[in-house]
Amino acid sequence: MLLTIFLAIVFCAAITLLLISAVAFVQYDGTNKWFFSSAPKEALELLKPRNKELFCGARTMGWVLMILSVMIILGVGVIAVWDGFRSGFSFSQFFLRFLLIFTIYKAYDMIFFDWFLLCRFRFFQYYYPEVAPVYNGRKYGYNLKSQLLKLLVIFPAVSALAARICTLF
Repeated sequence: MLLTIFLAIVFCAAITLLLISAVAFVQYDGTNKWFFSSAPKEALELLKPRNKELFCGARTMGWVLMILSVMIILGVGVIAVWDGFRSGFSFSQFFLRFLLIFTIYKAYDMIFFDWFLLCRFRFFQYYYPEVAPVYNGRKYGYNLKSQLLKLLVIFPAVSALAARICTLF
């Protein structure tokens, strides 16, 4: 259980690194709008390309950090599965491990990213002030229904599928 909590924390840290790298360093240059695909359509329409780097080498640094964060995320999955195999996990143990990692991540996403970074700290608005009117006056993020759908339906289904696949081997 302790390893599962640790993996969830590492997963959250890697996602945070991914977000900071995309928003602050790589930035929207007119071609990579998919980095911001989870933002509301109203905000996407207002995004202006940033053709000038934040500082010399910022985009390169951002891409390196994004690749590193993706490798960490994949490493979390590998370690979660490998340890489960080594420990002889059953379907329910794999399912609970995956569900716990996803649930901790989603709670972190909803509290830290949506509520704190977006609505209180205004991290995204700092780098993209043109989208501030979309987020002004919000007490919470913009996609609560989507977040709850992931938390209550999609993540349990993915956890069950991953657990089933793991127990086949």
